[in-house]
Amino acid sequence: MLIDIIDRESVSLGRRIQRMKVTKTQARENRAHIVETASALFRERGYDGVSVADLMAAAGFTHGGFYKHFRSKADLMAEAAANGFLQSAANMAEKDEAAFVQEYVSRKHRDAPGHGCTLAALCGDAARQPEEIKESFAAGIEGQLATLEREDGDLSEIAKREARVRRIDTLAHALGAIVLSRACPDDSPLADEILEICRTRILESLCHESKSAKSQKQRPRQVGE
Repeated sequence: MLIDIIDRESVSLGRRIQRMKVTKTQARENRAHIVETASALFRERGYDGVSVADLMAAAGFTHGGFYKHFRSKADLMAEAAANGFLQSAANMAEKDEAAFVQEYVSRKHRDAPGHGCTLAALCGDAARQPEEIKESFAAGIEGQLATLEREDGDLSEIAKREARVRRIDTLAHALGAIVLSRACPDDSPLADEILEICRTRILESLCHESKSAKSQKQRPRQVGE
């Protein structure tokens, strides 16, 4: 009899522990889903265009459940931004700078802010946010630059600095093209003109710098160099 009671209690305890594990797993999944949903909504509508109630409804949860996962909307904004930067890094992982520019400065990217670059969609909003959000964006910018940095190879410190300058120029130019184009009406010829001109100029600049770098490598070393 005593053994039967102990066995039943052991089974009951085991089931409770299993339910706790499932609940914790589900909670992590729910949180990740909220972050991913918020990341897309923030990029599409801006930080002020999405309320906590809006994003929780879009994620399929009640408003009250938000504070089980996050202390504030600002906490979620920072985490959603980081999530967006990771997505961008993954998309850029196999691309060189030219391929990145071709895909980034495009009508497809321009027309899909909710699925595009967090920087292009939210830099303007981030400039008016608390330091926590700005720090998240600074880290995101460094991450974007680091993704392109893999092309540098074994360079001198001076050459690495020059390469970083080029990457910052490329990223800022590409990002600015998307921001300006999105500020125009969707059917505006200017929206397409901005993208075409900026994409062409960036690619021409990259091509010129690539040829210049190859020329310097092939140039015979002079005595005393």
